[in-house]
Amino acid sequence: MSLLDLSGNLLFAAFICYLIATIFFGGAIKPAKTGAAPARAEQWGKWAITVTIIGFIANLGYFISRWIYTGHAPVSNMFEFTTAFGMFLVASFIVIYFMYRVAALGIVALPIAILIIGYAAMFPKEVSPLVPSLQSHWLTIHVICAAIGESILAISAVAGLIYLLKQVDLTKKSKERFWLEAVMFSLVLVVGFVVSSITFGLMGYEATYQYTDKEDVSRVIVYETPALFGMNNYVEVELVDAEKKVYEPVAEANQSFQPLVEMPAIINGKKLSTVAFSVLFGTIIYLLIRLIGRRSISAMVQPLVKKVNSQLMDEIGYRAVLIGFPVFTLGALIFAMIWAQIAWSRFWGWDPKEVWALVTWLFYAAFLHLRLSKGWEGKKSAWLAVIGFVIIMFNLVFVNLIIAGLHSYAA
Repeated sequence: MSLLDLSGNLLFAAFICYLIATIFFGGAIKPAKTGAAPARAEQWGKWAITVTIIGFIANLGYFISRWIYTGHAPVSNMFEFTTAFGMFLVASFIVIYFMYRVAALGIVALPIAILIIGYAAMFPKEVSPLVPSLQSHWLTIHVICAAIGESILAISAVAGLIYLLKQVDLTKKSKERFWLEAVMFSLVLVVGFVVSSITFGLMGYEATYQYTDKEDVSRVIVYETPALFGMNNYVEVELVDAEKKVYEPVAEANQSFQPLVEMPAIINGKKLSTVAFSVLFGTIIYLLIRLIGRRSISAMVQPLVKKVNSQLMDEIGYRAVLIGFPVFTLGALIFAMIWAQIAWSRFWGWDPKEVWALVTWLFYAAFLHLRLSKGWEGKKSAWLAVIGFVIIMFNLVFVNLIIAGLHSYAA
């Protein structure tokens, strides 16, 4: 077995451990009905955190073994970065758990980590040599530090979501109830991405197009989902000479599903099509859950957090931002600018990823300002924490995949 195979098996083992640990955490917060129930819940909690740590060790083993195999930190593509993000999120949760011993955090944090790793698993896992601009230790420092900062900030969103699930009255129609359910719906969309990727993968769907990128260079791209959105100046082609990589237009009679809309060069039509199908599949899954459960997802989860100390959740959310914000500042801004100077001879270039890193930084700076000077605690602080995580995920999904830039994985 090669190191690459070993790393894949370790990642799968971590995924399974996180699933099992989530179930154990559910047992750890089960409402007490008898005198022996608290003791049983404590035992469930011990099993849950033990399995979580085993999963994290396996996850770390994946990270290290892949690093040794590739010769560079495994954070250079969408699969590697997203799995690293999920791993650091679990690490942050473990630290917070031993500080506060709140089992409810595991009910939310681990499923989010599972969704993130499942999301990552849908991307190509192949190892390829780094381009010259990525061959720098500063890239490793920048990306890992930024991912750790984002994972700690994600814990603030976990605490904020638990706070809202307990405090928002789901029996009455309100804006808060609507937006809380919208957050749950967005999590289901990640499941939709996984299901749609697996579905079209099993179907063996594939369509090849030649297009013109934003630098007027002719390129070839392969769609694994029907092309709802076409690339700039697209033409469907087929490979006629694999050795010379020669492509010719597909005959009219053999054309596959044709794009409905052609996108400008800055937008990756393939990834936008993938997102569209993720939304479609996710919406269907969400509606099925609502139909089977006969109530909102928020209402289904709310009983699990009824015994949570709201004030403690508020404190955890605030402290996570206090710790995560400076780490994110170092990784996403300061170290990033040092690497940018080395790679592109400029500290700042208003690349889409740079802009959104700055937007994320400004948002959390505003969070701390409103918390410290305006007294925004409780629900207001919880909502800000959740919105901050939405911005992080928007940066991870939309900016990385759909908008082509120096940092993105869209090109």
